[in-house]
Amino acid sequence: MATLAAVIASTHHPFYYKASTAPPEERPPFADEWVAKITAFRETLTRARADVLVMVGSDHFHQLWLDNMPQFLVGKAPFYDANWYNEEREFGLPRMLLRGHEELSSHILRGGLDEGFDLAFSNELRIDHSITCPIITLRPEADLPIVPIYTNIFAPPLPRPARFVELGHSIRRLIETWPSDLRVAVIGTGHLSLELGGPRQFGPHGPDPEFDRKAVEWIASGDIERALAEVTLDSLWTPGNATHGFMDFMLMMGVAGEGAKADYADSLDLFHTMEAYFTWYPNGVPA
Repeated sequence: MATLAAVIASTHHPFYYKASTAPPEERPPFADEWVAKITAFRETLTRARADVLVMVGSDHFHQLWLDNMPQFLVGKAPFYDANWYNEEREFGLPRMLLRGHEELSSHILRGGLDEGFDLAFSNELRIDHSITCPIITLRPEADLPIVPIYTNIFAPPLPRPARFVELGHSIRRLIETWPSDLRVAVIGTGHLSLELGGPRQFGPHGPDPEFDRKAVEWIASGDIERALAEVTLDSLWTPGNATHGFMDFMLMMGVAGEGAKADYADSLDLFHTMEAYFTWYPNGVPA
């Protein structure tokens, strides 16, 4: 059976690529610290020796819109185009062509349906920075095949937080029962407190430092029970109008498992948002 080599959760800031590749005279003052954080984080995936990446993210109304909004969608294409024109223009993100892993996509789709998740799928999915940014930070070679899984965190009615956790449990079971000798890493990206277009968007730190502190503690300690007790669809509006992306972190907690303490945890207070990075090794820290 396949090996779940690593479970990785992070934020997906679209400005990292531009900040880290700009010439010295154009680099923001926080760039060097940010690059150092990412370089250390990248090593956690390298150590896992993954053969394929399952990538969990959320489409930012690029391909999915209100005329057709699945709650959970699995890409099962042989290749995925990225990024979108506005991401190239605003963030300087490069165009990318990523190889898919159709066999694992089909296994997750079939198994997810059998486990009670009415998963949508796409054979022509184009992906955005929620998936390409963690590839840029964690695997800039972009040489591993991917299985993209998109969640709806933007367009109500949204699945409840517990459903994200349940999907995480299911993804882990399906990977560990996949008849393959490959090593799989699951990488999911979400938000801590986040405000888009509101008065707290560009403050000196994330819009709700207290929520960020608790969220980092829940994730690092694997305290799913406490997170589910405090996080609801209504409560997530309080830390910032885009904080529902935290449910993708909860999904990754579901993959890691109740009470699973992160083997690696780090964060960076980056003016308007708290960046956070976590890695679990379900089968022990690789030598």
